[in-house]
Amino acid sequence: MAVAQTEEEPVIWTTSVDRISKNVITLQFDATIAEQWHLYSLEEFDDGPLPTEFTFVFDSLQIQLEGKTTSGTPKRAFDEIFQIDLPFFDNEAQFTQRFTLLDPNAKQISGEINYQACDDRVCIFRTEPFQIMLDGSEATVAKVELTTVDLARSKTLTLSLKNKAYLTSSIDPADDTSPFLKLFLLGFLGGLIALLTPCVFPMIPLTVSFFLKQGNSLRQGILNALLYGFFIVVIYVLLSLPFHFLDSLNPEILNTISTNVPLNLVFFGVFVFFAFSFFGYYELTLPSSWGSATDEGSNRNGIIGIFFMALTLAIVSFSCTGPILGSLLAGSLTAEGGAMQLTAGMTGFGFALAMPFALFALFPNALNALPKSGGWMTTIKVILGFLELALALKFLSNADLVSHWGLLKREVFIGIWTLLAFGLTLYLFGIFRFPHDVKGPLSKSRYALAGLSLVLTAYLFMGLVSKENTLKPLSGFPPPAFYSIYEKENDCPLGLDCYKDFEQGLAAARLQNKPILLDFTGWACVNCRKVEENVWSEPAIFKLLNEELVLISLYVDDRTALPITQQFNFQYPDGRIREINTIGEQWATFQSLNFNSASQPYYVLMQADGTLLNAPIQYTDAKTYLDWLTKGLDNN
Repeated sequence: MAVAQTEEEPVIWTTSVDRISKNVITLQFDATIAEQWHLYSLEEFDDGPLPTEFTFVFDSLQIQLEGKTTSGTPKRAFDEIFQIDLPFFDNEAQFTQRFTLLDPNAKQISGEINYQACDDRVCIFRTEPFQIMLDGSEATVAKVELTTVDLARSKTLTLSLKNKAYLTSSIDPADDTSPFLKLFLLGFLGGLIALLTPCVFPMIPLTVSFFLKQGNSLRQGILNALLYGFFIVVIYVLLSLPFHFLDSLNPEILNTISTNVPLNLVFFGVFVFFAFSFFGYYELTLPSSWGSATDEGSNRNGIIGIFFMALTLAIVSFSCTGPILGSLLAGSLTAEGGAMQLTAGMTGFGFALAMPFALFALFPNALNALPKSGGWMTTIKVILGFLELALALKFLSNADLVSHWGLLKREVFIGIWTLLAFGLTLYLFGIFRFPHDVKGPLSKSRYALAGLSLVLTAYLFMGLVSKENTLKPLSGFPPPAFYSIYEKENDCPLGLDCYKDFEQGLAAARLQNKPILLDFTGWACVNCRKVEENVWSEPAIFKLLNEELVLISLYVDDRTALPITQQFNFQYPDGRIREINTIGEQWATFQSLNFNSASQPYYVLMQADGTLLNAPIQYTDAKTYLDWLTKGLDNN
């Protein structure tokens, strides 16, 4: 058995027979997977993707199945939508199944492979029939005689489409911002925050003044300050290099260890520890010998001395920068691209720390505009402490989701965040204090921060009690909407009215005289959920879906068996025959036959008479999707 690999067929299968002895054989199924696609493993997950599954048909008096189907070792990575650690194969995969021949003259084994494959944008769901001759010849599709019933039911799957030229055009989705740029900017923001802490801020005027005074000339002093800033960036980039070594051993290792339940619990504990250090209960420091050694090195003249001065700053400021760097490290490990993204974040962090030393060396008079050190820096540290507690909860939530403990449902998570925001508000208003807080009247800026914290508290509280406020700006931090203490009102996305049968939806569209949004989706389709939760939920889009269109959602991975009277054999134009026994097989064939596509999500705007209103679209952003809907409705 072999299927040509195309854009719609990213996985091709070949089979072989290995005769271990006269009465024992092993069937081997080899999958060749297209670049950037991955095939899920044999492992089954609740609320997860469909596993690869093999079913075998043979005469039990002649052949006996021995054990379960086995495979090579899959890779594992965390899935943001399913919120679980998922095993998969890329490039190639191998599956084997052993049989005992009760009759050495047994001639064939037939069956089918059910599998799901995805790239970063779409998924496909497939059922591949096979017939394997036990003499070792390559598998072929079993010859099936088509009945008049088969032909009649096959004909009902074919639509008489108009404006079919739309099927040859495509709508390009908007490109996402580079993840490396995002991590650089996040690291840069972390560095700016670190500048305001008591460990770093007082060092700025002292260090710049030192370079300007110690240089043989103003020009030399400026060059030394710039070199000092450059070495700060280099040091933080160097800190990320060990993770590149781990990444080279196994590209998935950083992502894999970051989604491990015990490690997420460790991150939770570490972040709580960081938080209480920011609250002033204890101070995080590196061994004093490290600081002494680098300080001695800084007494040397020239470039080496300047490098050690930069290294001394990194060490003595660790009590303030360590928790921020820990957050950056954890965030990078949980993202794709691990080590490279960590380097991007570290570069941004070092650049932000280095920037004031270079700028004030170039414009020394600006030093007079710097605010004086004082209690405001302690306030910054306490604010960071509350942020660390909020981030710690995210790691506990990861462990909870992966293990299905049900401890931190979405409402519980948001409730705790609301309490943390309220606690920060009380602190900023001076209702309570932490150790090392400076007593005295509160500044106007602190009252302003307290006001912002109060607004945040109200916003989180409204997200907790109101279904209208879904906290979209915080998307990705709280658990997904389906992980809720409340039961869903219906099984249509966002509570919309939808039809899961094309003929029923078509009848509704004719009755209401509305165009159809044909939604080819899947229960285990990652990007389908992304579009539903982040795109369809936009008010303008939701209004169109709810009022102007009839939504028909066809689940191509639905394994619910069709009634016996509705099951049939379908023959493709190339002669390949497929058994249509389930709802998913019916709609997958329907999509492939009429729209020359087999990936999901896949959206079609059409009239009830089959007139296409726009080019079909797949996974994209809200703006592109809204423009697509609007243009299609204008063509109605």
